[in-house]
Amino acid sequence: MRLQPWIGIPADSKEVGLHPSQVVGNKYVDAISDAADCLPLIIPSMQPRLALEALLANLDGLFLTGSHSNIEPKHYGTEPSYPGNLHDPARDDNTLSLIPMAIEMGLPVLAVCRGMQEVNVALGGSLHQKVHEVEGYSDHRESDAAPLDIRYSPAHPVRLNPTGLLWPIAGSDEVQVNSLHGQGVKDLAAGMRVEARANDGLVEAFSLERDDRFLLAVQWHPEWRPRHYQFYLGIFQLFAQACRDRCAQRKPC
Repeated sequence: MRLQPWIGIPADSKEVGLHPSQVVGNKYVDAISDAADCLPLIIPSMQPRLALEALLANLDGLFLTGSHSNIEPKHYGTEPSYPGNLHDPARDDNTLSLIPMAIEMGLPVLAVCRGMQEVNVALGGSLHQKVHEVEGYSDHRESDAAPLDIRYSPAHPVRLNPTGLLWPIAGSDEVQVNSLHGQGVKDLAAGMRVEARANDGLVEAFSLERDDRFLLAVQWHPEWRPRHYQFYLGIFQLFAQACRDRCAQRKPC
């Protein structure tokens, strides 16, 4: 019997020194272990891919993290990537395949920042490569010169959908979130429900319209000290409950 739900976290494929490595930030692992009270399991982003469907069949949830890299534009349009844009083809190959599999299998999915963008692209949506250069949108990037506490501090409000998943957690129409992204949703994938928008209209969170699957994607970083922010903690607790429900369907869990 499982004491905790098993949550898969796809890794970044990147070099550490001279060595190709699989990397997941501690803040994401800690959030699943502490805020969600689940067991985090790292999914290597390999090329060729592992047997992803068999892997997902043994999990109770999927957590898609943020990253310094961006999805290659070839996955969502014809615009070339801008010079200096950091990519991770192995992660793209793995996560863009994992997402539709997870939804089809009824596996709960929580997606953060790059993870949110991966969900949108995997399901047929598109992205702005540079939100701050699109007329009408604000600059949603953080200051690279600021200390982490400042970078991850609340930066702007988002307006919540009163019929969505996030409103009951916040208990209000508006909540403050951090903002550390240069890319964002351009065309939202079909079948998605907008959960939150920034004041400039940018989609900041979405979920599946269908209620028999759990998928929540947010552009901000709720994994940053969730015990200090009740709204962030509530997001992980909501995801954890969906994963426990999934786990309870197992015989034994």
